Amino acid sequence: MAAFAQLDAQNPGQAFHRINERNSLRHPINPVWSNNITAFIVVNMPDTPSKPTTAAPAAHKGWYVLAILSLLMGFASISTDLYLPAMPAIADALGAGDGTIELTVSGYLVGFSLTQLIWGPVSDRFGRRVPVAIGLILFVIGSAGCALSDSAAIMIAWRVVQAIGACASVALSRAMVRDLYDGNRAAQMMSTLMTIMAIAPLLGPLVGAQIAAFAGWRAIFWTLVGIGAIALLLLLTLPETHAPKHRSRETFAQALRRYGELIRHRHLLGYVGVGGCFYGGMFAYIAGTPFAYIDYYGVPDRLYGFLFGAGVIGIMTTNLVNARLVRYFGVNRMLLAGSLAAFGCAAVTGVNATTGWGGLWGIAVPLFAFVSTTGFIIANAMAGALEDFPRRAGAVSALVGATQYGSGVVGSALVGLLADGTPQPLGLVVAMAATGTLVSSGYVVLIHRRAR
Repeated sequence: MAAFAQLDAQNPGQAFHRINERNSLRHPINPVWSNNITAFIVVNMPDTPSKPTTAAPAAHKGWYVLAILSLLMGFASISTDLYLPAMPAIADALGAGDGTIELTVSGYLVGFSLTQLIWGPVSDRFGRRVPVAIGLILFVIGSAGCALSDSAAIMIAWRVVQAIGACASVALSRAMVRDLYDGNRAAQMMSTLMTIMAIAPLLGPLVGAQIAAFAGWRAIFWTLVGIGAIALLLLLTLPETHAPKHRSRETFAQALRRYGELIRHRHLLGYVGVGGCFYGGMFAYIAGTPFAYIDYYGVPDRLYGFLFGAGVIGIMTTNLVNARLVRYFGVNRMLLAGSLAAFGCAAVTGVNATTGWGGLWGIAVPLFAFVSTTGFIIANAMAGALEDFPRRAGAVSALVGATQYGSGVVGSALVGLLADGTPQPLGLVVAMAATGTLVSSGYVVLIHRRAR
């Protein structure tokens, strides 16, 4: 990584490159990012020269754009994490039975996973800002609908609307990064965004618990209305990153058919399977822990956020460790090691959740370890999936994202459908998801060994 700083020192003129001439967007390479915020994808790039990079209107503008894109990418987290501590209270207020409120997570994931495949082609043809603006309007409407809901079924429906809107912000903010930057610089910027947006799931449950305690659970969704409105206003200050002359001329049907071409690649399917299975376990954790910790073990609402936040710190730590180690061990070895660790942690969780051994800490500790392996699994799975498709990274990203959140639907729904008032369904679903993750990782390693 020090090589970037050395290059800038020796050739300061090369620190500026044009990537988006139609918008005259520029951004200087900052060597500090190279040393301190190492991109987990960069270290896995194939040994081929990358194109010159660049980007925003000016150095100070670059950080302004970065902050707005981080906010847009964070909608996936804040839309759910903020109200997690209030789920038991919502269930009581709406008269919902066991497992019903977990379906608000599943409904959200249905809308989020499917519409990723739609927003991408739409933005390729019509530009980024208008679809994101429409998405933010839908997010505001959906959040207001959740705040006004008087039954679980109505709330689930509004959560789908909320997800359709949030999905545009998350998916297209990644595309905007690709518009502004390319090569290693794009990967570094993506890593920077992910590092910043990790703050959302860390603070979300803590802030949500405080809002619910002082103003009630409906205030959480009114807060989301305000966040969506602010994001919409900030979006209007950004330039369009996808100029008309560079937009796709494909019909929507043609764009969708390209997904069929991608799923024919076996190694891509392996990486997709890894991320998909792991996300199934992650969203089982998200949907199941509020009831396991708060209702079953009696953890106070306000303390739940600290337990959840510990997992986020674990994720951030393993991302940093992965960025260091993957340069020496490679994507697939780190992926397999992470999958083995996740399987071991999930197996312990399943056994303890079934037998009751260890009480709260008997599942909280192994679940923390399971969640922490995210840094070894998701980063490397995404890097491996994108490696051979540089010109179709947007489609691959949408396919991987749709699969991950689609699997999240299954994981969270299973926890809700199997709910029996104990942590056992949570433990079993997490264990099954980790098994699938390990099998998929083994398949990826096998495919690559045969290809040598």
